Amino acid sequence: MMTSDEIRAAFLGFFESKGHKVIASSSLIPRGDPTLLLTSAGMVQFKPYFLGEAVAPSPRLASCQKCFRTTDIESVGDSTHLTFFEMLGNFSVGDYFKKEAIAWAWEFVTRHLKLPTERLWVTIFLDDDESFRYWRQLGIPEERILRFGEEDNFWGPAGDSGPCGPCSEIFYDFGEGIGCGKAACAPNCGCARFAEIWNLVFTQYNQDKDGQRTLLPKPNIDTGMGLERAAAAVQGKTSVYETELFASLIDNISKFIGKNYGSDDEVDKAMRVVVEHGRALTFLIADGVMPSNEGRGYVLRRLLRRAALFGRKLGLEKPFLNQIAGATIGSMTKVYPELQQRRDFIFQVIELEEAKFRETLSTGLELIEIILGERETKRTGKISGEHVFRLYDTYGFPVELTREIAAGRGFSVDSASFEREMEKQRERARASHKFALAEKGLAGLTGEFDIKETTFSGYSNLRQKTTIVSLLAGNNSVGTVNEGQEASLILETTPFYGEMGGQVGDTGEIRSASGRFAVSGTIRLTPDIIVHQGRVTEGSFSVRDKVTAEVDRERRLDIARNHTATHLLQMALRQVLGEHIQQRGSLVAPERFRFDFSHLTAMTNEEISRAQRIVNDRIRQNLVVYDEELPYKKAIEAGA
Repeated sequence: MMTSDEIRAAFLGFFESKGHKVIASSSLIPRGDPTLLLTSAGMVQFKPYFLGEAVAPSPRLASCQKCFRTTDIESVGDSTHLTFFEMLGNFSVGDYFKKEAIAWAWEFVTRHLKLPTERLWVTIFLDDDESFRYWRQLGIPEERILRFGEEDNFWGPAGDSGPCGPCSEIFYDFGEGIGCGKAACAPNCGCARFAEIWNLVFTQYNQDKDGQRTLLPKPNIDTGMGLERAAAAVQGKTSVYETELFASLIDNISKFIGKNYGSDDEVDKAMRVVVEHGRALTFLIADGVMPSNEGRGYVLRRLLRRAALFGRKLGLEKPFLNQIAGATIGSMTKVYPELQQRRDFIFQVIELEEAKFRETLSTGLELIEIILGERETKRTGKISGEHVFRLYDTYGFPVELTREIAAGRGFSVDSASFEREMEKQRERARASHKFALAEKGLAGLTGEFDIKETTFSGYSNLRQKTTIVSLLAGNNSVGTVNEGQEASLILETTPFYGEMGGQVGDTGEIRSASGRFAVSGTIRLTPDIIVHQGRVTEGSFSVRDKVTAEVDRERRLDIARNHTATHLLQMALRQVLGEHIQQRGSLVAPERFRFDFSHLTAMTNEEISRAQRIVNDRIRQNLVVYDEELPYKKAIEAGA
């Protein structure tokens, strides 16, 4: 019987022998792709090659990719679903196509994994006769090649338009004794009898916005085989949790709680949640995901808190997730050495986050019991959004967790009223922004004037000939402002940087043939409209006047130095504290700067000294500073 390590090695070795270049797994945090929360498929790191944005190191590639899918979080607990998994894949960038992909897939599963052919089924897209022909040539009976529509056997495009194509899947049949038991049971039934172990995607079309498809000049191959599912089939296990990938983790938690796996359905479910989420969050933290209330950090927090809740059902009153993390590191570090390298950091994050949730867990659960008790007494089937919001905002219960607990007792959550509470919170944030505008004398102006966005020219020059497009005095739009009057000017083009992202706005002077205006501050009415605040020191200004805007050069240079210093400090903090350090906020002013970041604990004096030395060393090197404008993806990849 092959182990998962042997399956992984066999797959990569097989495709290497077929001329593929083996590429290491990329991070769970997609690099340079803001459209993705987490890496969810093997092809993610290869997207630039498929899109023609970069040249592939080889037209044939293979990998074992760490993947995470958020859609399955609440399903984890049954015998099949996972959030974190490993995806084995082979890829062709305009090289081979269906014939080779199908032949090699069949060769690998039958000769190398030695899966019995009578247990293998194939699905294809409705009109993909080409794939049907290749599968038949391999000797697969016609009755075990099933055709399905776009919902099951067509991939893409990702959005309204783009590359897409049919796919063909290989299913493993665990036998009639498993699953629904219906005579008509077949692949895509949805029961546990048939497991999809490999998906071959044939990207051969480009679809336009009208839904019309044309053939790509060079079609691509993108395949994915879930390692855990493949291991279950090879090892004759009907559940991925019975493979050796999870058996050691389940055995670990079983000894920890003194209960055997397989003796009670509810205990088994809780064990599966605890070990799956514990394994997943270990990998997430190792790749730099930190707990937070948004984005991938919120996903991590959801996992940890759901695991803590199910751990409580197992009688685990004390922190336990580092027990799972340690076992995961021990079993997986040979393949993923970053786990051992970041072991202490992983433990530290889990320990602090688990302790933080446990402070409110008991109180939150008591409140849920009171709420559910009231609903049972009143025979009301829904929990109000106000209650759900309070659990979220005060006790740290993700709404998905409250929904799951309620569903277990036969109740639902009033999602509409919860969303109204969230909108109230967002409105409070917007009100705070409006208050900030009011403090600057611009209350009520946003959206009231038809002003085109300001063109910013201040990266390339600090002096600009331009035109006044609007004059504001107080909260009013005016045609002219005179000597001694405080006002706000909006220019067609400006070299003045408007306060944004923690960096203060520029100061300087605006001059015309008939007046001078001292700019005391530059802010943004909206992200695209820059407002110059100050006082008319001489003469007057009117809308459409031709003017020269000039930034205070020395002050801008001081700000630029401190801006560069924030980048140096971020680099130093990553070296001293770890790659998880990310900027959360900042202040960049001419005389000082502040850099906000998230870390588990306060920095020690030694850590502060080390960071200072690194920054000062770089300053003394007198490195050349240059600016470069890049597409967002490339800027992120470069560390911006």
